[in-house]
Amino acid sequence: MSHLSVTFENDVATLVLHNPPQNRIGTTMVDELDAALGEIAAGQARAVLLRAEGPDFSFGGDIEPWPGWERQEMRGHFEHFLQTFNRFERLPIPTIAAVRGLCFGGGLELAVRADLIFAGATARFGHPEQSIAIVTLLGGIYRIAERAGRSRAMRWALTSEQVPAAEMERFGVVDRVVDDDALDEEAAAFAARLATGPTLAHAAHKSLLRTWAVGGVSAADEAIFDVAMPLFASADTRMAIPAAVDALHAGRPRPPMPFEGR
Repeated sequence: MSHLSVTFENDVATLVLHNPPQNRIGTTMVDELDAALGEIAAGQARAVLLRAEGPDFSFGGDIEPWPGWERQEMRGHFEHFLQTFNRFERLPIPTIAAVRGLCFGGGLELAVRADLIFAGATARFGHPEQSIAIVTLLGGIYRIAERAGRSRAMRWALTSEQVPAAEMERFGVVDRVVDDDALDEEAAAFAARLATGPTLAHAAHKSLLRTWAVGGVSAADEAIFDVAMPLFASADTRMAIPAAVDALHAGRPRPPMPFEGR
């Protein structure tokens, strides 16, 4: 049975988790995610929306088979999970996660790899790993620290508390909190908006933020012109800059640009 699907419409790829009742993440879902990411990379999508069916985003990893795995087998599975989640994180197009209900463990580690998280007002987030004496295996604690700070990430990991969406927004993990009933519509509308934008510039911003995360401001300063200057040869930039200059000379507001993503 499939645990994940991908559809394409109007330059937006939509990834949907559907492994009821808790959308737990196991080998089947990760294999299907890996395949879906291949489809996205080979296609024309200019933004990605990640969401889940059912009342909850995900309770996290499917731990049921873990006791039967040998140590090396377990490590192999987790390495594949990590590589696949990182592949999603490194897509060169904007990604938005729409989170409702509970978002725990591996589900949080997947959601936090999106560029932006939209959350329903009643959504709750947490790291339950310490309750079974392990760590956030797929890089959750330090990705939360990147957004919310070290001490807050440590507190949430140590306590496994269920953190409300509003608190996650206050500390910068969640970008926007909306009414539960409006979540899917607002997240989809924002993804569609990003899909009409300057795709190559979006990719450049993601690349610069990744460089900054790894090496800090100095590393990003070293890379910025290697990343930025090729944009001036893109069709979108060659169209937009003259149009903006013409508007300036005519005293008109800058018009919406019909970006083509190339």
